Amino acid sequence: MTVPEFPPFAGFPAGTTKFLAGLTKHNDRAWFAAHRADADAFYLAPAQSFVAALGPKLQRISASVRFDPRVNGSIGRIYRDTRFAKDKSPYKDHLDLMFWHGEHKGWTHPVFWFRLRADRVMLGVGMYDFEPPQLAAYRAAVTDPVKGKALAAAIAKVQKAGYQLGGDRRKKVPRGFDADHPRAALLLHDGLTAMLEVTLPAELRGPKFVDWCAAHYKAQWPIGSWLLKYVTTA
Repeated sequence: MTVPEFPPFAGFPAGTTKFLAGLTKHNDRAWFAAHRADADAFYLAPAQSFVAALGPKLQRISASVRFDPRVNGSIGRIYRDTRFAKDKSPYKDHLDLMFWHGEHKGWTHPVFWFRLRADRVMLGVGMYDFEPPQLAAYRAAVTDPVKGKALAAAIAKVQKAGYQLGGDRRKKVPRGFDADHPRAALLLHDGLTAMLEVTLPAELRGPKFVDWCAAHYKAQWPIGSWLLKYVTTA
């Protein structure tokens, strides 16, 4: 993929979080229209430069990762789909980014994801919800002596580094699996992610934020690597 040229990433300026704070407080079309220039300057422009700078660094972690510094590419739309939502707020109060594997963007392969709010940063690696083929492959791999032990080791390494594990939404081991299996807890997962959530780091305001994120993604990647090897290639 040919990446369009964008200015070098200089950090997310104070205007970015000021805009997000304002949008959180005044989530309506009139306020957004009055601050459309801020959306372009402080939301979209730095996000494009950030994606263009971070993408190649993520490819050093996982060579097949894909990215696109455009809206509906790596950059999520700021407009919310309110058709079936109780919350009719028209705009997202955060910036969402995704770096994906596979031919099509989505959660069928492990992703690197990123969310910036007015007061915090969240970033993670993994697959949020397994689709039926991936779920079957995941459970088979968990109970496999070699693959399952490799996952347990990857999780232990990621958790020791301080990251939160997600995706365990079941209360009981699924039917057909041994509740006393040594990795039964991993069978409670309908997805598998590693995540970091912190208040705004000092690095956010400068170009070193790219390396800050890349370092966290690299530390989380053992889980993503396992998923890419054993769940999405089955």
